[in-house]
Formats: sequence, C-alpha cells, structure tokens
Amino acid sequence: MLQPKKTKFRRTHRLRSQGKGIARRGATIAFGTIALKAVTGGEITSRQIEAARRTITRTLKRGGKVWIRVFPDRVVTAKGAEVPMGSGKGAPDYWVQQVHPGRVLFEVAGVDEETMRHALSLAAYKLPFKCKVVTPEL
Repeated sequence: MLQPKKTKFRRTHRLRSQGKGIARRGATIAFGTIALKAVTGGEITSRQIEAARRTITRTLKRGGKVWIRVFPDRVVTAKGAEVPMGSGKGAPDYWVQQVHPGRVLFEVAGVDEETMRHALSLAAYKLPFKCKVVTPEL
C-alpha cells in the first residue's frame, strides 16, 4: 500500500471540500498515451489505488507502462469500537488523497489502444467516484 515514509504531523484535519472547484494541477496527460480522469471529486484510499493498479496491470498482461498520478498523503484517524467520547483524536487508520474533478489518476502507454481503454474502464469500477478514459488533446 502507498503511504508516506515520514510526515511532519501524525494526524491531520479532514478536508471537506473535495467536490468544490476543478483540479488546477495534474489535469493534463503528461506521460502516457491514454489516461483515466476523475469526473467528480472525492477521496481515494491507498487500497483503492492499489486495487485499480492491479486491475490495469493484469488486464495489460504485464505489458506496457502504467503511471500512478495520485499519492495518498493525508491520514484518516479512527477510534476503536465502543470508545467513549472525549480522550482526544483517534489513531491513524488509513491514507487518502483528495481528488478534485478533472484530476488525472492513471496513465498508460505501450499497448494497443483498445486494450488500454478496456483496462482503464475496468479500473474505474474500483474507484469511489465517476471517471472517464481520455486521450491527449492535440
């Protein structure tokens, strides 16, 4: 699973503005020939990124190259079951990346276009928001 090696603070605030605005960074294809782009906003966990990556690499039959354009750098904390209110913030539970609409999530190159489109559309099912397969605008 993806997670930072080291962070400045152990716990962070939750950001509730995922759906507001469009992506200013990471909205264009930079490496591959075809990409998976977020249509709506939300949070993507490290487990969801890994599940989508596995789907893409298995569909491509380990051919081609895959670029992951998101990295989960924000921790989400959780308290144990039946813990009373108070006594501070919970322990780190999992890592997320805040995704705005228009953000490129995965890029693929090196295989025929039909196979790449199929792999990215299968990966879109693993993600918690709507995505579309895009090609670079010339």
